[in-house]
Amino acid sequence: MNVSGAIIGGLTFGLFMAISVGPTLFAVIRYSLNHSYKAGLAFVLGVSVSDIIYVTLVNLAAPWLEALHKYEKWLAYIGGGLLAVIGLVGLLSKYKPQRPKQTQIALSRGHYARIFTSGFLINSINPGVVVNWLGAVTLIANQGAGFRTIFFTTCLVFVLGIDFLKVFLADSIRKRLTLRVIMYLQRISALCLLGAGLFLIGAAFFGWVELGG
Repeated sequence: MNVSGAIIGGLTFGLFMAISVGPTLFAVIRYSLNHSYKAGLAFVLGVSVSDIIYVTLVNLAAPWLEALHKYEKWLAYIGGGLLAVIGLVGLLSKYKPQRPKQTQIALSRGHYARIFTSGFLINSINPGVVVNWLGAVTLIANQGAGFRTIFFTTCLVFVLGIDFLKVFLADSIRKRLTLRVIMYLQRISALCLLGAGLFLIGAAFFGWVELGG
């Protein structure tokens, strides 16, 4: 088993997940600034639990993906197509985000559970999250359980660590998140998804990689 390859792969994919601009980034900043770092941490932990559940589910599906080895090209076409469509929609979207504002509001203890739940739900219903985790497990389905465990553990720990940094650096991030910067980051994130989708389709068409056994 290539342990170093699994760690490097997990860090690379984790970096992509961590810097992707989506609803969770702005929610982390909003909760951290509007309430306290504790609210931001509660939201981040909700997101992390959602990610752990998704990772567990897609890894349980990995042997099934290996059993569908003869359909690997069609799986790659479908997965790559979904990634490409999501990326293309992000590139063409005219959505203009609002810059996070700072207005402190006190919270009672009961609110933290709600914030945790909102983080869990926002991440869980995000189709981009589902596609990203499915795409990752599809590419490494033939690597074995040990490799996948190290890959996804490294990825999840890295993403959680970056999310913690977002909480404590929320004010600094807010000051730098001009509308222009946000739009550029969204376009870059969408372009990465589009590129990953096209690469997966090309890999299947030209036989660069195999999805199973």
